[in-house]
Amino acid sequence: MQFQSLNIIDPILKAIEEEEYTTPTPIQEESIPLILKGNDLLGCAQTGTGKTAAFAIPILQLLSANKAYVKKRKIRSLIVTPTRELAIQIGDSFKAYGRHTDLRCTVIFGGVNQNKQTSSLQGGVDIVVATPGRLLDLINQRFISLRDVEIFVLDEADRMLDMGFIHDVKKMLELLPKRRQSLFFSATMPPAIVKLSSTILYKPSEVTVTPVSSTVDIIKQQIYFVDKENKKNLLIEILKDESIKTALIFARTKYGADKLAKMLSKKKIKAEAIHGDKSQNARQRALTNFKEQTTRILVATDIAARGIDVDDLEYVINYEIPNIAETYVHRIGRTGRAGAKGTAISFCDASEKAYLKDIEKLISKRIDVVNDHEFPLMNHVVEEPPKPQFKKKKPSYSRSNYSGNKKPRRQFGKPKSS
Repeated sequence: MQFQSLNIIDPILKAIEEEEYTTPTPIQEESIPLILKGNDLLGCAQTGTGKTAAFAIPILQLLSANKAYVKKRKIRSLIVTPTRELAIQIGDSFKAYGRHTDLRCTVIFGGVNQNKQTSSLQGGVDIVVATPGRLLDLINQRFISLRDVEIFVLDEADRMLDMGFIHDVKKMLELLPKRRQSLFFSATMPPAIVKLSSTILYKPSEVTVTPVSSTVDIIKQQIYFVDKENKKNLLIEILKDESIKTALIFARTKYGADKLAKMLSKKKIKAEAIHGDKSQNARQRALTNFKEQTTRILVATDIAARGIDVDDLEYVINYEIPNIAETYVHRIGRTGRAGAKGTAISFCDASEKAYLKDIEKLISKRIDVVNDHEFPLMNHVVEEPPKPQFKKKKPSYSRSNYSGNKKPRRQFGKPKSS
């Protein structure tokens, strides 16, 4: 199937061709016709399936068909997403697909001065892509009104809940018009997500593409068993391979990401870290450098990496295996996107074997083990955390129970009457 067969209007079709898109992905093929009909949609799709275009293209077409704004443009579509990077990525997609339409889009996120964003809003926009915190802040300051929203999108709903945005989402829902088209996307569908979707959607059509338990088949997955203290040596050894032009490396903590980036830089390997404690400008600069390949290695935490979308990213390295199996799927989904080849390398020490077992159970697949390397796992013993030591309480003394010696007098009952 070609995009022409989806009844997309010429201005958007022209932009799609300029982006060199020819064949829609499964989620685009299923979702676009449903959204164009005005249906609410519940979409379950893992990262890298073309989800953004699946809702951006039909939204642009629906808004283009009704140019009923009078003197000032009003916000007619709102897309809410959990991270700044993802918001910027979605905003870029709307601008790319809508470049030949008369629609305006702006992106709202925290961590930066709001003046540029409020200036854009005051000029009039049709589409707002926002993170929850800054959106509610600007609503409270009366820079944003949601009363004219026709199409609402909640993207990456599972991550939204993981990051604690559920109360912000509920506040937004109270401000939206009752009559609207709503689109709900999530990579996973646990009970909490299903319950949330039922409060947002009305008689939704459902689209499920590639369950979260499966990983993209084209991705080559490898496990290296290695002692924790030798992980950095193994990483340096692997990065000696000059065919690895760029690699996205996952660390479990912000401190660990910074430490790893500094270690690589000392070894003359150009690396930068990206995580929630970095300023927005620093994060965007690091991401831009990585996309332009002036930085070879980007070390990221899971939350910061959710919005990273880099064309032709071939290597993802799990320096530490995640303790949540679904997170592994999201991590390696950064590579092998849109049919491109990809390799996911994971380092596993003795304490992480249980996490690996959970991952293989989730994806119903044994990951290939690489035994031929210089730093094989030698310590197979999982260290148990030390048991807490409780100090014995000293007996308390009071005038009523002190008999002159240093032991408390026990009273078992009333003394017998003589």
